[in-house]
Amino acid sequence: MMPIIPKPKQKPLCPFFSSGPTSKRPGWTIDVLKNAALGRSHRSISAKAKINEVLQKTRQLLQIPDDYLIALTPASDTGAFETCLWSLLGPKPVDILVWDVFGQVWQVDITTQLKLPDVGIIEGPKGYLPDFKQTNSNHDIVFCWNGTTSGLIVPDSNWIAENREGLTLCDITSAVFAVDIPWHKLDASSFSWQKCMGGEAQHGILVLSPKAQKRLESYTPLWPMPRLFRLTQNGKINRKIFEGDTINTPSLLVIEDAIDALNWMVSIGGLEATKKRSATSLDIISNWVKDKNWIAFNAQKIESRSPTSICLNIIDKKFLAFSREEQFSKIASIAQLLEDENVAFDIKGHAFGDPCIRLWGGPTIDPSNMALLLPWIEWAFASVFEIQH
Repeated sequence: MMPIIPKPKQKPLCPFFSSGPTSKRPGWTIDVLKNAALGRSHRSISAKAKINEVLQKTRQLLQIPDDYLIALTPASDTGAFETCLWSLLGPKPVDILVWDVFGQVWQVDITTQLKLPDVGIIEGPKGYLPDFKQTNSNHDIVFCWNGTTSGLIVPDSNWIAENREGLTLCDITSAVFAVDIPWHKLDASSFSWQKCMGGEAQHGILVLSPKAQKRLESYTPLWPMPRLFRLTQNGKINRKIFEGDTINTPSLLVIEDAIDALNWMVSIGGLEATKKRSATSLDIISNWVKDKNWIAFNAQKIESRSPTSICLNIIDKKFLAFSREEQFSKIASIAQLLEDENVAFDIKGHAFGDPCIRLWGGPTIDPSNMALLLPWIEWAFASVFEIQH
């Protein structure tokens, strides 16, 4: 049966709407990698200069305070944040805030791997953030700034005490470069390049406040520390790690790509420009959704709607009557139809999250491209469910 809704005439100029790895920056070509320090030791002067260039450009672009340390870690955001958890947690009770899959991952690591005895788990109901007021400023607090699989983002840092005794450990991937990050409220933060930068995988960035640095030198964890997580040497911070002397071998090809992404962000106007691009894409989707009776944001409150990992639930009665497994199948059919049309790739929600459409709205996405995609989503929905206009 042919749907009454006609197929849109104009396609997005770029079909890459995946939530990670995300679209490369506009105008990217493989030629930007031609100056990579290939064939060189990552400890050579030229290679370390490239690594330090990434760290310094990151500090400048994100306005990270001078007394914060920045390191390049292995294993993407996961490796960077695991380094935080394994190196810093233990001396205080821990409050974990959970509202997406990755918050659950950190919860499991803390409770079943590190086996910390005094852990409070503060969860948010579906579509809502947890009650931040339940956290204790004398405890260490662990949370994601942006729930990449749920589409919910922390709207502000007012709930984090200025005079807190504990540390705040925050996974800021999918948020950094798209929203303001209150560095003075965060003690250990991590992110990856394959989100808002449109970079490649396997490299993480770790940012440590003076309080976190003090914890590193005053506390020794009880558990064996994997070599990839070791930030100290003889009871002192290994400063070389924060000066481009990485724990293991990074990809100098990926380093060059990261430099290109950072240079592009600077060229368009820096942090204010990257934030505006993401905010504009969210506004476009918000204006589209408000007139629809079949689709809605997973984030129930406007202020908690992520401008990057934008998760949309199908609320049509026909869809809601299906089982969870069948709902995943229908979402997959919509996504596949759009992929077959070369309109959008990889827009079904995370496999361990709820069945939804997930659109990446980070800075490398052109908002005008997002606007062109939305009629196609409605066409695909109507096609899969045989809905007449």
